[in-house]
Amino acid sequence: MSFREDLLVFLALLLAGCTAGPGSSANPFFPGGGVGGQSDENGDQISYWDDRPSAGKSRIVIDLSEQRAYFYRGNTVVGVSAVSTGREGYDTPSGEFRVTEKDPTHVSGIYGDYVDRNGQVLVENVDATKDRRPRGAVFRGAPMPYFLRIHGSIGMHAGYLPGYPASHGCIRLPMEMAVRFFQNSAVGTPIQIRQYPLQDNGPLPVVDDINEPFSSVMQR
Repeated sequence: MSFREDLLVFLALLLAGCTAGPGSSANPFFPGGGVGGQSDENGDQISYWDDRPSAGKSRIVIDLSEQRAYFYRGNTVVGVSAVSTGREGYDTPSGEFRVTEKDPTHVSGIYGDYVDRNGQVLVENVDATKDRRPRGAVFRGAPMPYFLRIHGSIGMHAGYLPGYPASHGCIRLPMEMAVRFFQNSAVGTPIQIRQYPLQDNGPLPVVDDINEPFSSVMQR
C-alpha cells in the first residue's frame, strides 16, 4: 500500500472515531457527556438517563407533538424518554400539573379485560364504564407499573409504545424510563404537558415553591 493510500485509511479511521454515537458528548440532550445509559427497549433509540449529580428542583415536560418526555433538575435535562400519549378521542390534556400520587403497582379501574373465574380472557381491551360484561365474567384492570398520577385518571406509567399516540390518555414510557422518572419524582413535582415544542429561548424556569402555580412560574 502506498503512502497516499495509508494516509487515506488513517484519515478515514480518524473521522470515524470522531463521529458522535448515541452516548457521546455530542448528544444534544447531554452536551456535557457522561450519559448514564440509553434504552434499547422495543428498539428505542431515543430514551436516555444521565446519572451524574445535578442540582435544582425536579420537573417534567411532556411534548405531545414530539412524543417525548423530558426530566429536568434545575435547568439541566437529565432524562429523555420516548412516550405514547392519548390517541384521537382520548387526547392527553395539555396544561400545567403536578404529581399527585405515586403507585408502583397501579392497576386501572377502567381499562382492562373481562376474564372468567380461571383468569382466561373472554373480552380484551375493554372500557368497564361502557363495554357490557359477559355473564359470569369479572373485570381485570390493566397493569400500569410505576404510575405517577397527573390529573384525574391520567398519569405516566410503563406501557407499550407503538411509535405513535395510542393510549386512553395516559403517558406510556418504556419500563426502564418509567422506573427512572418514578424514582426521581416526588408528589408535587411540576409537570408541563405542551402541544407544541418551545422555541429555543433558553432553559426552563426553576420552580422553587412546591405550592406555587406552575403557570405563574412559566410567565417569568
